[in-house]
Amino acid sequence: MISVDNISVAFNSKTLFKDVSFVINPNDKIALMGKNGAGKSTMMKIIAGKQKLTSGNVNAPSDVVIAYLPQHLLTEDNCTVFEEAAKAFEQVLSMKNEMDRLNTELETRTDYESDAYMKIIEQVTEIGEVYYSLEEVNYDAEIEKALKGLGFKPEDFHRQTKEFSGGWRMRIELAKILLKKPDLILLDEPTNHIDIESVIWLEDFLVNKANAVMVISHDRAFIDNITNRTIEVTMGRIYDYKANYSHYLTLREDRRLHQIKAYKEQQKFIADNMAFIERFKGTYSKTNQVSSREKMLEKLEIIEIDEVDNSALALSFPMAGRSGDYPVLAENVSKCYGETVVFKNASMSIARGEKVSFVGRNGEGKSTMIKAILGEIEVEGKCELGHNVKVAYFAQNQASLLDPELTIFQTVDEVAKGEIRTQIKNILGRFMFRGDDIDKKVSVLSGGEKTRLAMVKLLLEPVNLLILDEPTNHLDLKSKDVLKEALLAFGGTLILVSHDRDFLQGLSEKVFEFKDQRVIEHFETIDAFLERNRIKSIAEINLNK
Repeated sequence: MISVDNISVAFNSKTLFKDVSFVINPNDKIALMGKNGAGKSTMMKIIAGKQKLTSGNVNAPSDVVIAYLPQHLLTEDNCTVFEEAAKAFEQVLSMKNEMDRLNTELETRTDYESDAYMKIIEQVTEIGEVYYSLEEVNYDAEIEKALKGLGFKPEDFHRQTKEFSGGWRMRIELAKILLKKPDLILLDEPTNHIDIESVIWLEDFLVNKANAVMVISHDRAFIDNITNRTIEVTMGRIYDYKANYSHYLTLREDRRLHQIKAYKEQQKFIADNMAFIERFKGTYSKTNQVSSREKMLEKLEIIEIDEVDNSALALSFPMAGRSGDYPVLAENVSKCYGETVVFKNASMSIARGEKVSFVGRNGEGKSTMIKAILGEIEVEGKCELGHNVKVAYFAQNQASLLDPELTIFQTVDEVAKGEIRTQIKNILGRFMFRGDDIDKKVSVLSGGEKTRLAMVKLLLEPVNLLILDEPTNHLDLKSKDVLKEALLAFGGTLILVSHDRDFLQGLSEKVFEFKDQRVIEHFETIDAFLERNRIKSIAEINLNK
């Protein structure tokens, strides 16, 4: 369907990749993988036609439709959510409007024998052939289904897009892409700004309704569930596996072991030939053999071993003293903003050492409850921290709160107190900020680097209650694994809000579900809850098919 033929990209004399070729077939579901900086997003932009090539071509039939969702996008603010989503059908609706206009003109004209009249008939026939060949669709129903699946409530449909945050605008753009039913959907980190239920809905759509898909994601469960092929970008080339992400990891390790073996054998072969050349150089009877071996070594293509990204956080959360038996207590807590009820009569008790998850669609009150627990907002009812609780809170927008004009070192030095100030460089080193990195300004950091820096600030004082609201956004898979290990080892109490199912698995033994103005306590693992919720949410969204 789409062929990538011998493409190369170079920036400032540095080659990102060279002579890369592969084909995207109908119904391929591809995970595009590789370490940060390998060129994944650049590759996706090239396929989308958003990035220039140094050489090579991307070829596709003229009628193939490619839709691209970047990590960051700007949307217009001059219409409602429903109107913006309806732009997915702009071309079809434009055809219908043109047909209606032409038919109205035919009804009012009387020059039936004129060339102009016959020309209009030809136009109506031409447009009609295309229009009536399209599958009959209830466009309003399709728009409603997509918006609901991505977390919008019916009352949101007629609100202006400018009232929504960047994450919600990303969902509107995603809805438009899904509604267009393109031949290829390109998604760059699509799950960063959507909740678990919406991720599950998106998975179901991509697997069962989408055509070809290529996705970049750090959500292991998401890519495992939707992909059947993995293309790895590494060291300027690609490796193509007919396997999902988890299977690809095994195959990649096998590949490296074979490379290492072949490399060692080649090095021995080179050493043996070099020894022969040195031994018999100048020996008349061996002149031809020496010359032959020298030429052979000059032409020999040296086997390369794929690089492994060994950078990783060295992360542990320092424990404060023992807290009381129940670090968090809430009884009959209600919160309203004007006439909007967030939740009412909510109660929860979280025992010392418990690790719990807050789950539910965005806007159902998870972050509001956290603010209530921290005493940042007033609520009806009782909500308080227990005895001797030392709390650290990582907000969903923590990375964006960093001062862009400060350097990495200044950011940490500003909040460090006492003896720990002498350890700032060591602490930053544990978070992969080394050498001259610490003098970089926050404004030039990537999303993952800002998240890591915000986490450094979190760890400057010992705590016994950790509250983390979407801590994995923008973190790569390796950093997420290290964070998860640190949370499993943390001896205190943990409240975790996350849409990343793979990250949540094994982390919490109790789930608080925020839904329909209620907070429901589930005494089960996140795995069991999500399995029930997956079936339930997809069934609910598809009720009105």
